[in-house]
Amino acid sequence: MIAEVGFAMENNATSEDIARSCHGHPTLSEALKEACLGAHFKCLHM
Repeated sequence: MIAEVGFAMENNATSEDIARSCHGHPTLSEALKEACLGAHFKCLHM
């Protein structure tokens, strides 16, 4: 997950950019995607 956040920071990605990207399942980086989706009220799992 640290690599995911580092990549996003290096590329100035927004939470919407992260939410739209593909993440492996089941991984901790998928939790980051869920958090970003939640920030925009579009959670997959509630």
